[in-house]
Amino acid sequence: MTAALHNFLTIDVEEWFHVCGVDGPLRAERWPALPSRVEFTTDITLELLARHHVTATFFVLGWVAERHPLLVARIRSAGHEIASHGWSHRRVYELDEASFEADLARATGALEAAGAPAPIGFRAPEWSINDRSLWALPVLARLGFRYDSSMTPLRLVGNPHYPQDPHRRETPGGSLLEIPPMVGRRFGQHIPLGGGWGLRMSRPATVIREIARRNRRGEPATLFVHPWELDPQPPRVTLPWALRFSHYYRLSGFGERLNEIVASAPFGPIGDWAVTGDSA
Repeated sequence: MTAALHNFLTIDVEEWFHVCGVDGPLRAERWPALPSRVEFTTDITLELLARHHVTATFFVLGWVAERHPLLVARIRSAGHEIASHGWSHRRVYELDEASFEADLARATGALEAAGAPAPIGFRAPEWSINDRSLWALPVLARLGFRYDSSMTPLRLVGNPHYPQDPHRRETPGGSLLEIPPMVGRRFGQHIPLGGGWGLRMSRPATVIREIARRNRRGEPATLFVHPWELDPQPPRVTLPWALRFSHYYRLSGFGERLNEIVASAPFGPIGDWAVTGDSA
């Protein structure tokens, strides 16, 4: 890294009901009939970032972009990077190469139709590029993506042995920059300190210290947030225990805690860094 070091604040733009692996009332066939809150909650997120003059990377789900193109336009007009979250919100390892490529193409089409440039970054739902789906990396590189942020050094959804800092991966399809989320160490294992339940459970001072530690080492920290986490009245449905915990744990007051974290360090989009020599 150079003196222009900044951290990455990333936003996964999806609806409150986009939960992987859930059937019943949240199955994909029912999504169009469920109440949408993504515009409302993303606008809350945009207001928080504007308050601190921070720009971020928004990984927008293609399903959302098709239905809310003006939301994509608002994100872009605020100076944020638009990246891809795929279209269908299916785990990558549930797809094959052909269906993954088709999902990416549909997502890119939806983003471009909403006025965004072709995305250079991708994040898989539920960090689902892992040891079961490493075949997806050369697909991304071949299609012109410059970076991926889908591999996490966490035991249940990734691999704790994956690198914790941005690194380059050479694939048969070309070179790809990998941007993992920030993790911390607690309970004898890695936890998702940069987002999800791990960020929501942690005191801002703990997160700020870890960001500063990585920055002193010359590395950026990557945080991830979902707009539905900032919903003052989040819809609640019955979920399996593990999903209920990860989806609802300590949502109350999260906006105030995130506000303190965002105010504490420099943040910027991944794309600005990925296309410069800083990422080499």
